[in-house]
Amino acid sequence: MRPDSPHSPHGTEVTEVTEVTEAVEDLEDLEDLEGSGGSEGADAPVRVLVVDDQPVVRAGFAAIVDAEPDLTVVGEAGDGASAVVLAGRLAPDVVLMDIRMPDMDGLTATGLLTRSERPPRVLVLTTFDLDSYVYEALRAGASGFLLKDALPAELLTGIRVVAAGEAMLAPAVTRRLIDVFAGDAPAPPAATAGLLDALTPREREVLSLVAAGLANAEIADRLGVATGTVKTHVNALLTKLGVRDRVQATILAYDTGLARPKPLH
Repeated sequence: MRPDSPHSPHGTEVTEVTEVTEAVEDLEDLEDLEGSGGSEGADAPVRVLVVDDQPVVRAGFAAIVDAEPDLTVVGEAGDGASAVVLAGRLAPDVVLMDIRMPDMDGLTATGLLTRSERPPRVLVLTTFDLDSYVYEALRAGASGFLLKDALPAELLTGIRVVAAGEAMLAPAVTRRLIDVFAGDAPAPPAATAGLLDALTPREREVLSLVAAGLANAEIADRLGVATGTVKTHVNALLTKLGVRDRVQATILAYDTGLARPKPLH
């Protein structure tokens, strides 16, 4: 790690909240970065921004990530406002986002980042006593979540998964998450009542199982079909619902009332 790297202990951490709006606009102009270090390059490492208000935790995550040849930490931030500003300047592919932080929390920052024209993927870092916050972060557009005590290999896998455009929503963790907070999820708004009308009965069934945290192979076993058939149904329902991944589909399943608080097993 070079002494003057963006994420060194003496690197710049911007805390002026007044720069947030400008930073969000910067995110919308990331096309200029294509071919010059962005994730589109075949051999370019995944660019990661680490956001946590505890310096020791940030340093630990940064060390784990930077040890991988296909990943690089481009910066660190200690609060949500700094994260938005640095994301606009550094163009990360993935943001590791803590939730409870000063000045601007991770929920607000996630919403700002994911609403930009060229948003980074946000991977939320959490503990189970913050599950209700995780739900809101996923609604805000986060691509998944990991526990802060996850093994280094799990952290690295999560980064690679979301960088590839997939959702990091481990089935076993999802079931526990549903147990804890789904019963307290906001009531389905009236505007969502007709969102499922475009789905076939089978697609609705698949969506309910996705929302219950089942992987494609598990859904295939449950329905007695091939895994490839399940993938086809998942892709079709994502397209019809206008959502980008399984995380957002799960949130929509709760918003529409299709998913129920209790797990299906």
